[in-house]
This record gives sequence, C-alpha cells and structure tokens, in this order.
Amino acid sequence: MSRTCDTGSHDKHDVYAALCPCRNVLELLANKWSALAIGAMEDGPVRFGALQRVLQGVSPKVLTQTLRRLEEAGLVSRTVYPAVPPHVEYALTDLGHSAAEPLAHMRDWAERNVDLLYAGE
Repeated sequence: MSRTCDTGSHDKHDVYAALCPCRNVLELLANKWSALAIGAMEDGPVRFGALQRVLQGVSPKVLTQTLRRLEEAGLVSRTVYPAVPPHVEYALTDLGHSAAEPLAHMRDWAERNVDLLYAGE
C-alpha cells in the first residue's frame, strides 16, 4: 500500500505508519471544514463573508484557522486587494484543485448515503 517518496525526503509514504507525514495531509483534508471550504472554492475565488455564508455553522475563528492551514499547506491562495475596507479573496491553487476532486466524491457519497447510514435510528 505504501509508495515511494517523490521528493526523496523519505524512503516511502505509508499513511498507516504513525510517523509518516501523510498523516498530516490526511488530517487536514479529512477535517469537515477543510473539505467543505475546498468545495466552496471549486468554482473560483471567494471572499471570507461568502465562505462563511456557504459554510453554515462555522465560526469566524474556525474559518480563519481553516483557511490559514489550507494556505500554509499550499492548497489555497489568499489575495488582498487595496481597497477600503480591504478586499480579500481566497482561491484554490492547482494543488487545491487536485484535492477538490476526491473530496467532491466524498461529499456526494455522504449526501447519497446519509439516509442509509442512519436508517435504524
């Protein structure tokens, strides 16, 4: 199941290994707000307020933390436009777009199967 490291930084990548850096990637992308924020940016740049409206239930603090983590990972870019008040947009990078596709499948699967998962309650 493991694969060789493309950068040469490690012998191999194995998400099941406790110390593999893949775990950090999985943790970031498996986070509910990360997966939803990436989905909300699939069609292009979005302002913070628009993201907050789409991601119902997220607090400004958690959204800010999520966007910072995605930006630090290279999945999201943040552009500040000179205006009063400042105009800030968030957009997926090429790497972010590559993560968006499998996450879209996960969101679609959840919507299709939620009734089956909780049918016995």
